[in-house]
Amino acid sequence: MKSTQLKDKYIEFFKSENHKKIKNSSLVPENDSTVLFTTAGMHPLVPYLLGNEHPSGKRLVNYQRCLRTGDIDEVGDDTHLTCFEMLGNWSLGDYWKEEAIKFSFEFLTGKKWLNLPVEKLAVTIFMGDKDSPKDEESSKIWLKQGIDKKKIAYLGKKDNWWGPAGQTGPCGPCSEMFYWISNEPTPERFDPTDTRWVEIWNDVFMQYNKGKNGKYSELKQKNVDTGMGFERVFTILENKKSLFETSLFEPLIKIIKKLSGLELFNDVEEISVKKIADHVRSSTFLMMDGVLPSNTDQGYILRRLIRTAIRHGRQIGISETNFCSEISNVVINTYSKEYPLLKSNKKNILNEFNKEEDKFKDSLENGLKKFNSLIKTNKISGKNAFLLFQSFGFPLEMTIELAEENGISVDTNGFDNELKKHQELSRTATKGKFGSGLADQSEEVTKLHTATHMLHAALREIVDEHIEQKGSNITPDRLRFDFNLDRKLTDEEKKKVENLVNEQIKKGLKIVKREMSVSEAKKSGAMGLFDYDGKVSVYSIGSFSKEICTGPHVENTKELGKFRIVKEKSSSAGVRRIKAVLE
Repeated sequence: MKSTQLKDKYIEFFKSENHKKIKNSSLVPENDSTVLFTTAGMHPLVPYLLGNEHPSGKRLVNYQRCLRTGDIDEVGDDTHLTCFEMLGNWSLGDYWKEEAIKFSFEFLTGKKWLNLPVEKLAVTIFMGDKDSPKDEESSKIWLKQGIDKKKIAYLGKKDNWWGPAGQTGPCGPCSEMFYWISNEPTPERFDPTDTRWVEIWNDVFMQYNKGKNGKYSELKQKNVDTGMGFERVFTILENKKSLFETSLFEPLIKIIKKLSGLELFNDVEEISVKKIADHVRSSTFLMMDGVLPSNTDQGYILRRLIRTAIRHGRQIGISETNFCSEISNVVINTYSKEYPLLKSNKKNILNEFNKEEDKFKDSLENGLKKFNSLIKTNKISGKNAFLLFQSFGFPLEMTIELAEENGISVDTNGFDNELKKHQELSRTATKGKFGSGLADQSEEVTKLHTATHMLHAALREIVDEHIEQKGSNITPDRLRFDFNLDRKLTDEEKKKVENLVNEQIKKGLKIVKREMSVSEAKKSGAMGLFDYDGKVSVYSIGSFSKEICTGPHVENTKELGKFRIVKEKSSSAGVRRIKAVLE
């Protein structure tokens, strides 16, 4: 089975169960300031999981690219990736546990679908705690499907509770499905600690909302959120031990071997090969979604991935300049049919790889020399870790990795203190806090979110009609808007943009929401991504602004007050940042 066939089968199955296919969203969340990236397929759906009506209905299905920074250090084994795809289906207040589990079991074991042997499947179920009772209901449903009682394990919140995706939001108990990947006989009893049992799917039963006070309350609308790891399931279908042995990664491993001049790798070199393949692939998708290398926010993670790949390339003997762009080119060629944005952004992506490698190659050699001079003691101080970061461009995590390879530790608290003194924005990025989206849905944030749409429209009218949003962060105090432009705005342009927004505010324009198909949205001139089928929510601010959006808006621009630009500066290469307030 080809990789695209697995995705097609999944979509086909759930469409046959009255699910509507929805878009594959960006790796950068649109309206969530609590996380760095889209970490799961449910992430773009949070407003609908909380009760908003989705334009496509109550039963949804898609495949979604995701990125988890917590998995970066795990890359190098057989099952972990930084960027991966998740096959997901949802019920927004429609079906519940019985239907969700039946759907999962049928797709995995049905002869028309994946036809996996039942005896190689096992499941885990939430054991219960003070927040939620033991999930006996799921256990009974699995037994009815034909899962042996000995293949069911009860685990606590650490393993069988999902969410929220950020600090607050929808969450609940879950039931995970595992597959026995070894060629040895399947054990009679399921042991979740045995790594030959690999998790492939998770059914989450969202019945709670976690508030800012840390307490859980019952959701008025109970939802089902499921996610199947695409690459892991594909590894099983191709009967491979490691996902890096599958046809998904074969072209990447082949080019890495060619560049290194090695045909066989030892265990340490094998880890480097896997890290290079994963990190370049992940970086390519991040840049497709508009992220650029920097020392803050998402750009920090991107820089960390690229520079770690460069270091591991050096370790396996790759001496060729700008080798990352060669590997990225293979990624683009492999995935551009599914993701056309890769092809249209190819030149920019490869240029960014080359720029980052050029920037880092000289400092890497000097930085490694400095690092080697520091390992005479058994610990890298916070001050020296920061020196490696500031002077040689070593992300903290790279220094930690190098230190571990040499059997020493790093004073990370000391590093954070040094970083705080010099660069507060970088400190927040290191802690994994994302600077984009909405802080909450308060009245102040709602007003500033509406003003952000107007700022976007004004920039396109006054400065350049090709300007597009590259990120935003909205708190109750101010809005922050990133956009593509390779120069500084003039004072005159800033004043004109400010005046145009205020003129529209004074007009008392009504904000109107309409649900329409993607083709209708295109024809209407709405701004947004059009890489999927289905319905979308389009917000119009008079005839001044029209955008696809899921966030909150005021009803009339008269509610906004006076708009003022506070600051305009560079955010990263080719990206400018405006901070503005409403007075």
